[in-house]
Amino acid sequence: MDAFDPTAWSAALLGLFCIAVAIGALRQPGLWRQMVDEIDGSPALQLISGFCELSVGAAIFLLNPWIQGDLLAMIVKTIGGLMMAEALVVMAMSDIYFHFWLKNLAALHRLWPLFTLMAGLALATAGMIRLA
Repeated sequence: MDAFDPTAWSAALLGLFCIAVAIGALRQPGLWRQMVDEIDGSPALQLISGFCELSVGAAIFLLNPWIQGDLLAMIVKTIGGLMMAEALVVMAMSDIYFHFWLKNLAALHRLWPLFTLMAGLALATAGMIRLA
C-alpha cells in the first residue's frame, strides 16, 4: 500500500471545488457578485467566511510539505498560505477588500470563472495523475 499523499489529495479536491464553483458561476452570471454583495453586507458572514477560509488554508498549508523540485507540492503549499493571508485580510479589512472585489467582478464577470475553471482543471488533473 502506498503512503498517503496529501499534496495529490489537496490538489485534486481543491481542483474539483474550483471546477464546480466555476461551472456554477458560468451557468448563473452575476452569482459571484451577489455572493460578495451578501458577504460585504453582513459582518457575521465576513467572520464566518474568513474563519472557514483560514481553516481550510491552514489545513492545506500545514499538511503539505515544501519539497524543492516538486512543483505541485510547492504550488499547493503556496495556495494554502495565500488562503490564510486572504482570510486574515477578510476578517481585518473586509470593507476595503470586498469593495475591491466588487469592482473586479463587475469588470471581469466572465474572465474570473473561466480562469477558475482552468486552474481547477489543472489542479484536479495534476492531483489525480499523482494519485494514479
